[in-house]
Amino acid sequence: MTRRYTYVILTYIIMQFSVLLMAPLITSIFGVNLALASIYWSVFSFTLGLVIVLWLLKPDMQVRAHPDAVGIGGIIVWSVLGIIMALLSQGLAATIEMELFGIDPGSENTQGIMNMARAVPIFIVLPAILAPILEEIIFRKIIFGSLYKKMNFFFAALISSLIFAVIHTDFLHILVYAAMGFVFAFLYVQTKRILVPIIVHAGMNTLVVLAQLSLDPEEIQKRLDQLQLIFFGG
Repeated sequence: MTRRYTYVILTYIIMQFSVLLMAPLITSIFGVNLALASIYWSVFSFTLGLVIVLWLLKPDMQVRAHPDAVGIGGIIVWSVLGIIMALLSQGLAATIEMELFGIDPGSENTQGIMNMARAVPIFIVLPAILAPILEEIIFRKIIFGSLYKKMNFFFAALISSLIFAVIHTDFLHILVYAAMGFVFAFLYVQTKRILVPIIVHAGMNTLVVLAQLSLDPEEIQKRLDQLQLIFFGG
């Protein structure tokens, strides 16, 4: 792993945990609500973090694309297929968690994000755009990419996907995060373009956010019950 990749990871870690220090500080200085301070600081820190990461990766952007990398048409096709694959893998993993382990398909992490999005709509840009770009750079391009040079696809994808799950601190749903991580890693290897998993990740997150915003909790549970009926016949 190059030194600039290490700096990218450090930037991401600082960005993730800076809210623990800055939100209370903003609250004490300006007297704003702690939750609102956390939301606004998160959007600011992710935006600043993305700018820093892209600046650090400027040398990578100047390198000629891999000879086997897909073109514009391939990016579009694989992005559409990738979103379908990611949603199906997420749904299947959630169903397995529910049926085999009795884990509630609802995610506290997702619910927390939706609560913040409802309170401050600008927060939507974080899960829909900022986080997917940063996470695919970190977990697929850097972590998976570095591991894939030393081991086969399965173990490289497994390790990077588990780290991806842990960083979201949603340990009950590791299988869901791992399933998505495998899809994103597959798309990266298949297309030789980090842009494809970024688009798929962003597209999937956007669809989930819009669906959650448009459905009330009872309707969401109804859809989950329908999904269970499709997979297991009740």
